[in-house]
Amino acid sequence: MSQRLPFLFVAQSDLGGRGVFTGQPLSAGDTFEVCPVIVLPEQDLPVIHTTHLHDYYFLWGKRQNQCAIALGYGSLYNHSYQANANYLFDYDTNTIDFVCVKDIAAGEEITVNYNGGPDDKTPVWFDKNGVPRTV
Repeated sequence: MSQRLPFLFVAQSDLGGRGVFTGQPLSAGDTFEVCPVIVLPEQDLPVIHTTHLHDYYFLWGKRQNQCAIALGYGSLYNHSYQANANYLFDYDTNTIDFVCVKDIAAGEEITVNYNGGPDDKTPVWFDKNGVPRTV
């Protein structure tokens, strides 16, 4: 089952590229989108890194050895270390639930921490300008 609140919209983001915004206030604890995912098998994980989908997939599966593309707006939420939302995987239904971790005002961009937990400050694979980090 998928669902999305009707007042969510995609627009240009100050964080770069597109982002997902809310047209009405949301409260901490609100689930605002449940996205079905397309699960790709383990052998596709190295391949996705060579495509434009690299910046849009989630690691998937109990061993995190697969990848998944979220439908709906799921792959369009931008990263922030001060995220106002979080995502939760449901491997039984192949969906990702997006939930507010704090109140979000109308017109505000919805962000998630790409590290998985809203408080995880581990550096992500790109810098603040979206340029991939070198190791």
